[in-house]
Amino acid sequence: MNTARKVAIVGYNRIPFARFNTAYADFTNQDLLVAALNGLIDNYKLHGERLGEVAAGAVVKHLNESNLVREAVLKTALSPETPGVDIQKACVTGIEAVISIANKIATGQIESGIAGGVDSMSNLPIGISDKYRKVLLKANRAKSFMEKLKLFASLRFKDIKPVPYRGQEPETGLTMGEHTELTASYYGITRQQQDELALKSHLNLAKAYDAGFYEDLVSPFAGLTQDNTLRRDTTLEKLSKLKPAFTKTGHTMTAGNSTNFTDGASCILLASEEWAAKRNLPVLAYVTYAETGAIEYVQHQHNLLLAPVIVAPRMLEKANLKLGDFDFYEIHEAFAAQVLATLKIWEDDKLSQQFGLPGALGKIDPNKLNVMGSSLATGHPFAATGGKVVATMAKLLHAKGSGRGFISVCAARGQGSTMILEK
Repeated sequence: MNTARKVAIVGYNRIPFARFNTAYADFTNQDLLVAALNGLIDNYKLHGERLGEVAAGAVVKHLNESNLVREAVLKTALSPETPGVDIQKACVTGIEAVISIANKIATGQIESGIAGGVDSMSNLPIGISDKYRKVLLKANRAKSFMEKLKLFASLRFKDIKPVPYRGQEPETGLTMGEHTELTASYYGITRQQQDELALKSHLNLAKAYDAGFYEDLVSPFAGLTQDNTLRRDTTLEKLSKLKPAFTKTGHTMTAGNSTNFTDGASCILLASEEWAAKRNLPVLAYVTYAETGAIEYVQHQHNLLLAPVIVAPRMLEKANLKLGDFDFYEIHEAFAAQVLATLKIWEDDKLSQQFGLPGALGKIDPNKLNVMGSSLATGHPFAATGGKVVATMAKLLHAKGSGRGFISVCAARGQGSTMILEK
């Protein structure tokens, strides 16, 4: 029986993230993903290389993007013999791509691969009503002009009005923000706590850029060298003056303590130790454990983004580790309230027991959490966030020279993933 090989993270790259309908307004998912891949290829001299696979995806895609990743690979300098596979799992798409490539390397199926993700929210597909769709199909089958005319005459303005993307959960009809307002209310997360976390995220990201931390993590694109979602001039006073954004279910969440629609792409280069050594690439960190899972959220609508609450304990048990046994923590900030609720549950016996856990998981040192800024400051291009947090953690561990990193990402439809990186 073959034993699992160690899986190394040996490279990373992303383009700056941009608030939707700004710097990348005219770029597609493919454009952004190709830019991130080309940056990686240039940085690690992968021109002409045949890699085992590129696994990536986008959460929001057009019909003509069914083979997005393979088409993107063909537009890069990688060997055209490199296969590409599309993965989609809401906001954990990037993490799922890392797991997929890592597993294939661990089992010896491939020696190297790229995991990534992209979303161009500026180029959302515009939907049409069900009635309009049916009329178009019937008109296509109609045998006469008059028959087609009669069909189109049956339409009213409301039928042909474009249907915009709202990101609603089909099972509840609520958006992630509306669900998270319920989270904030149920777990007693205040507006001030949320604003304080948002401010910290922006301050940490600004410091990280100023210190040069992101210099080799982010390749310039379309005139941007930094995430244009970063607000260097924000203050607690400014955040406190913003109006609530999800008033259907609450009044504590704003555009300041929630992530906005964002465009961006990221990618991670993974390999066996042998492949890395042949190319003189240092091992930045190893992917050692990962766990994915889901949670019920239709009856308990306040728990939509809290799957990591139950996923993390399963992973830690397999790794024989405790929540406090890590040097750094990267917890995706979809919303400040979701992060704060997760931490509060892990720290509290009674709240943890509501999730079937024996008791509190533990407390995270706030000085080790999202130390280089996170999604509230960088923005959140859904599928690209996984690659961003993995890259940040890998670089932190490599700079330290040793240690462990804990990663947690929540996702729509009550899903979530956690991961451990070690150096």
